[in-house]
Amino acid sequence: MTDAKAVLSIAPKIDYRHSVCTESFTCKVCGTLVVPEGAGSRHRNHCPKCLSSIHVDNDPGDRASLCKGIMEPVSVWVRKGGEWAIIHRCRMCGTFSSNRIAADDNPAMLMSIAVKPLAMTPFPLNKLEELFGQ
Repeated sequence: MTDAKAVLSIAPKIDYRHSVCTESFTCKVCGTLVVPEGAGSRHRNHCPKCLSSIHVDNDPGDRASLCKGIMEPVSVWVRKGGEWAIIHRCRMCGTFSSNRIAADDNPAMLMSIAVKPLAMTPFPLNKLEELFGQ
């Protein structure tokens, strides 16, 4: 038994910075079985249904984070060239990360995240007219 543990501990860990991720996983937030097919890229890193992820990387693909907290989608942004990306924040340690959207991501969830700042302004919208004198 000890020999088996020794073999497992020295087995090389896959570095997803340079390898295709073919692993499936069950989303810890919504319970969806997430498979790599349909993502439209070589790296599936979040649930296409609820857009949540797990804090597994310190640097993209290294799987070196010890946190393992839930990464919640908090915003979206547009990368150079027009590609959308999701900003995730770890519920446990507060770390932020950016991940490209996947081809099969829930468009309603993406849009709800995108418009959230407009729906929850830090000032009353009816005061804009007073401020700009229109």
